Amino acid sequence: MRTLPGPCYVISDAHLGIGPLEMERAFVRFLRSLEGRAASLVINGDLFDFWFEWKSVIPRRSFRALAALAELHDTGMPILWVAGNHDCWGGNILREDVGAEYHIGDWSGEIAGWRTKVAHGDGLRDREDRWYRFIKPVMRNRVAIAAFRMLHPDRATSIALGSSTASRVHRARDEGRGLRAIATDTLEREREVDLLIYGHSHIAALERTSTGGVFANAGSWLEAPTYLVITGEKIELRKAKGSAEGDCLDSIDRRAEKALPDPEELLRRV
Repeated sequence: MRTLPGPCYVISDAHLGIGPLEMERAFVRFLRSLEGRAASLVINGDLFDFWFEWKSVIPRRSFRALAALAELHDTGMPILWVAGNHDCWGGNILREDVGAEYHIGDWSGEIAGWRTKVAHGDGLRDREDRWYRFIKPVMRNRVAIAAFRMLHPDRATSIALGSSTASRVHRARDEGRGLRAIATDTLEREREVDLLIYGHSHIAALERTSTGGVFANAGSWLEAPTYLVITGEKIELRKAKGSAEGDCLDSIDRRAEKALPDPEELLRRV
């Protein structure tokens, strides 16, 4: 089983490249503040609003964040990057130059002792994601990717950034209820999962479901930046304040296992 040590910090949906430059710089300061505080980092999709790798070219607005991530990796910190719908064309640069474990699809493993599943959450809702489910196979088709790579990077970037605005700047119209329902159903079916983490909706969440499993969403950095911190004892939802020491908005402790009865007490009951 793949494992990530705690404290593990979880971020998602920064959409770097479309916000003001100061937001990006604040995010980079946050990343650099993780050294000495975080033992691992999870990026749950859409770190950049657009990411594509040509053989020798990358999007211009990415290098500060990539440099900060590479510096964290050089300190020995493991970085898991689960691809979202805006950064699903990652490859060698993210894996080899940055040092992230760039993962397409759901990731399952253990984070700070919690049996965890991490997924960006795109394409899961029946009604809201119908159009995206139709174009997703085209977007990730090898032929389509090769054809896109033949475009000049300036032209390709312009097309990508102008193709959609709804999923990058708006909170989910259902206020996160769709993904929450899917998470609840998943935790009901997969009782072995302690923690299920989604992104995508831009709605921060942290709650324990009726089955005892925990559903969490790190939220977005576009409006009110939030993130998760996972330790062996608890999970916290924090509001970013320019460093890794943000304000705690909510917290869930690990549910203690029921203690076994004392042997002498068992004998008295017989």
